[in-house]
Amino acid sequence: MSSETSTKRQFTSEEWSYLTKYFVGNNYRYRENIIIPRNLGPVQIKTNEEKMVEAFFESCPFKVIMSCVAGYGLGAVIGLFSSSIGPSSVTSVETQTARQVFHEMKTTTLSYAKNFALIGAVFSGVECTIETMRGKSDWKNGTYAGAVTGGMIGLRAGVKAGVFGAIGFAAFSTAIDYYMHSRF
Repeated sequence: MSSETSTKRQFTSEEWSYLTKYFVGNNYRYRENIIIPRNLGPVQIKTNEEKMVEAFFESCPFKVIMSCVAGYGLGAVIGLFSSSIGPSSVTSVETQTARQVFHEMKTTTLSYAKNFALIGAVFSGVECTIETMRGKSDWKNGTYAGAVTGGMIGLRAGVKAGVFGAIGFAAFSTAIDYYMHSRF
């Protein structure tokens, strides 16, 4: 073996630079290389104001307030309907005046509205808290929130009712999530 073949070849800095450019390519990026597909429409970058409004609408307090308002409205409609088809004072023999009927309808409607508003606010708040803690947005959040909400509602009637309420509300929340996500 000759001494020339046993020595190792060393590259100069210019040779390394040439090899790097040859194997890696140019390290400059040009804006004209970006391709935006036309079928997606024009690309718009959100302003800071749009980001702030979006963050507000996605915040937990806003979701809780909106669920409370929507629950109140839905409860009022259901309460009005149920009071119109099933008056609670059918056991009395005397006939009711229009004022008594309207008072009874008002009481039933407000009762349903208050209960639905409370359930909507509790469910939405628990679900948003669970979603924030888990860092995921999937079907499990609704199931867990349903279990907590149903358990809290049923716990007023005892432990057994709390367990059944948790199971029932969790199953209902899961079924609704499945239905809503499978439709689209």
